[in-house]
Amino acid sequence: MNLPNRLTIMRALAVPIFVVLMLVPISGKACEGWCKWTALAVFIIAAFTDLFDGKIARKYQLVTNFGKFMDPLADKLLVCSALICLVELERIPAWVVIIIIGREFVISGIRLIAADDGTVIAASKWGKIKTVFQMIMVGFMIGNLPVFNLLTQVLMWIALALTIISMVDYIAKNIGLLKDIKS
Repeated sequence: MNLPNRLTIMRALAVPIFVVLMLVPISGKACEGWCKWTALAVFIIAAFTDLFDGKIARKYQLVTNFGKFMDPLADKLLVCSALICLVELERIPAWVVIIIIGREFVISGIRLIAADDGTVIAASKWGKIKTVFQMIMVGFMIGNLPVFNLLTQVLMWIALALTIISMVDYIAKNIGLLKDIKS
């Protein structure tokens, strides 16, 4: 197993640690004090592994089908888990999270259809930009500092728009796969 794939697996394994820090009540409240900052640190470190695994894989020609499949899945696990935690903590509206997670199901479905034909669909430019904005938004929501409330709201709307744009982009680029389902 190469380094980029190990980083991807580490990102996926960070998810349960992050969730425990976010939601398990310590001193009577979930995600307050040191827990909040530790959860933010775990999230940031996990998010940065996404940047590094891709760069290393491309630079040293270590791109694998496992990485093409698992990297976006690890991103989805990290971001969607964080968003669900943030709904529980009432920091993001549930409807926004439903749209974001719904998009992930649609794209995962397209990837499964493609995989059935032996095709691996790597993350698109729009998908990568969407992921970056979602991760930045989540970071601000975890920190939950009042001075950044407006910025956090703007990031949420940008991330939501990019979620929809990237879904339309994936569907448009892979419409042939969807047409084949009918036959």
